[in-house]
Amino acid sequence: MLYWALMFLVIALVAAVFGFGGIASTAAGMAQILFVVALVLFVISLFAGFMRRRL
Repeated sequence: MLYWALMFLVIALVAAVFGFGGIASTAAGMAQILFVVALVLFVISLFAGFMRRRL
């Protein structure tokens, strides 16, 4: 999922360079959403791993 966030970020940067503001904005928004989702899943996985070791 982090890979997709980085791909949307690259798309946003390329679109911004060429002047496509709407596409750049949409791609940047998608990159932010995917990054946050990946971060939340990482934290949940980390927490689950710690809980599993305690049992």
